[in-house]
Amino acid sequence: ILGIAEKLGLPGFGKNGLGEGMDIVRQEDFYLRMVANLAAGDKPGDEVPDADEWELQQFERARRHLPKTVFDVERWKRIVGEQWWKKVVYVLNRGGRFQDYEKAYDGEKFRNKYGQLINLYLEKHAHGKSAITGKHYPGIATYVPVADVMGNEVHDEREGFDLHMITFRDVTQTKSRTITNYWLSAIRPQNLVLVNSADASRLGLSDGEKVKFVSKTNAEGVYDLKNGRKKPMVGEVKVIEGIRPGIIGFSLGHGHWANGSSDVVVDGKRIKGDPRRATGVHANAAMRLDDYLKNTCLLDPVGGSVSFYDTKVKLMKV
Repeated sequence: ILGIAEKLGLPGFGKNGLGEGMDIVRQEDFYLRMVANLAAGDKPGDEVPDADEWELQQFERARRHLPKTVFDVERWKRIVGEQWWKKVVYVLNRGGRFQDYEKAYDGEKFRNKYGQLINLYLEKHAHGKSAITGKHYPGIATYVPVADVMGNEVHDEREGFDLHMITFRDVTQTKSRTITNYWLSAIRPQNLVLVNSADASRLGLSDGEKVKFVSKTNAEGVYDLKNGRKKPMVGEVKVIEGIRPGIIGFSLGHGHWANGSSDVVVDGKRIKGDPRRATGVHANAAMRLDDYLKNTCLLDPVGGSVSFYDTKVKLMKV
């Protein structure tokens, strides 16, 4: 981006882009000055302390393996200037700037006031009505239990579906299509079904065992691809402490059945699939369907977005 800006001759970039002697040709020209702004605070006298000699040494030692194209201490000093260099190191060593806890409150109130209007009552929302039930929406923040669009509460746990299913993104699979990037797949060839140790003990599960996701509205535990094929929602268990008891989770991005994971025929020619793209599990089809709508998941009745966190499931050993 900086290179394009220089090529176009945009003001504020390149040689002396931020003023005489203040180039902006590399990313550190921008980011280090942002850190200096944090170090300076909002007004004179609000600056952070200087990093002492020991801190400065630790800062440089932690980066001694980096080439000068990435970390050049003399260049970094020149960017922010001697006046701010030790304060910049003070902030970077701590990963940010944090206020002392005792300064956070003024008596029983927050010292750092928001100072803006907060709408606790939204008249426009209160005047709106559900297109399904005809009832008005609440105009204030309120607790709404897990329910279908008719307002009928959902209690699948009463029928033995006692595990709350969640999903998340792993750093190596941040999109549905990143399975095609093999250097990422080499790091994590497949995802896993994360289970707390207490649940694993209760259910008799251990690392590496295969389980199928089953829910009230998907008792078979499969994706019906509507082309004569069904893909079971089966994954390998990983027992951890880093998830709350009663919760199970799987990362998104694995468990494909298309996206080049299986053979396809184009103009009579068979294009071979790569089974590496089908590894792991994708269990979204276990999501609880709305009893009234029948063909969509439970959803937020106001915004219409899918409620990814309202499904209770069972894990069945395979």
